[in-house]
Amino acid sequence: MRKRKQKIIPNLWFSHQAEEAVKFYTSVFTNSEIHRSTKYMEAGQEIHQMEPGSVMTVEFEMEGLKIVALNGGPHFKFNPSVSLFVLCKTAEETESLWQKLSEGGKILIPLDSYDWSPKYAWVQDKYGLSWQLMLEEEEDFNQKIVPLLFFTGKIHGKAEEAIRFYNSMFKDAEIQGILNYGPENSYANGSIMHAQFLLEGETYMAMDSGMENDFPFNEAVSFIITCKDQEEIDYYWDKLTAGGDPNAQQCGWLKDKYGVSWQVIPQGMEEILGNPEREKANRGMEAVMHMKKFDLEVLREATR
Repeated sequence: MRKRKQKIIPNLWFSHQAEEAVKFYTSVFTNSEIHRSTKYMEAGQEIHQMEPGSVMTVEFEMEGLKIVALNGGPHFKFNPSVSLFVLCKTAEETESLWQKLSEGGKILIPLDSYDWSPKYAWVQDKYGLSWQLMLEEEEDFNQKIVPLLFFTGKIHGKAEEAIRFYNSMFKDAEIQGILNYGPENSYANGSIMHAQFLLEGETYMAMDSGMENDFPFNEAVSFIITCKDQEEIDYYWDKLTAGGDPNAQQCGWLKDKYGVSWQVIPQGMEEILGNPEREKANRGMEAVMHMKKFDLEVLREATR
């Protein structure tokens, strides 16, 4: 498993199946493990509307990528706007993952040989989460599972602009490659067929749709940015909320101008919400539930 700190962490929103889904995903990928979980408290129940004592989040790791699964209720559903792209080394591995992830799910592109790969598939699993599986025998890759952003509908053609925006915002960032559609594709000509970029040491991919689709980004998949202090919280919040949806701001959550959801949170949130002194933990949760951007001083005061 990875040793270095992962600054940006994908968050998957489930209605109530986070534990079940995490057990499934960690059974599918050999190099995986389940870390800690948090539970809902009485505080803030009028907002979160979940049973106190029930599981709120589960942290887990697959192939070195840390992910958080959240039980948030039936408000948001996965769609193909964000998928997890899996780079496979053998045909057998590709086929095995295909069989496991497609069972009870939906096939978007069937497993077959294509111009870009001898074996490739796009599938939504039984929970609705999208996966792209690709055999990549010739290439060495440092990250096996890569989040991919799919730009469709009103933001079709915005993939390159978004990549350059994220690249300018994060301190440690790099655009590794951009491949554009050619004139033979009249719908997508000049937009991005495939791009790969680094943000804070993690690999991401992006693409514009090659045909007319409309899968808007939503809160079902968000990206958690863990911040060391208030200055960093303010920096990312200000950058990402510029041009975004002010109605989607709550508890550190926000939507940027492309509709992608982020959570800008301070380091140590687990300690704040998991304080062994129940009264302090409840006060911390109550404070969190009534914030938009996190205010560390208010949080510290609430848990003293």
